[in-house]
Amino acid sequence: MTTTVRQDGDALVFSGALDRAAVAGLWPQLRKVSGVRRIDLGAVALVDSAGLALLARVCASAGITDVTGEPTGLAELRNAYRLDRSLAFAS
Repeated sequence: MTTTVRQDGDALVFSGALDRAAVAGLWPQLRKVSGVRRIDLGAVALVDSAGLALLARVCASAGITDVTGEPTGLAELRNAYRLDRSLAFAS
């Protein structure tokens, strides 16, 4: 499964599987992101811990608080790492 990310206005739109195999290829694309306020995971099939780390880092560095979509694995990992819906550490 091919994983992609593209900027659509103020959103980063991901598709495919956000897993360890895909994350290494996505980092270079995400280093120069600007004007992004939200992440759309509606077309993502699954997220593993490497994918969650990438998403949490992007959210933290860009100040993103709006994450939409609920791919397989995301809720469980959020709970395990005590992250809220915006992928920041829960209070």
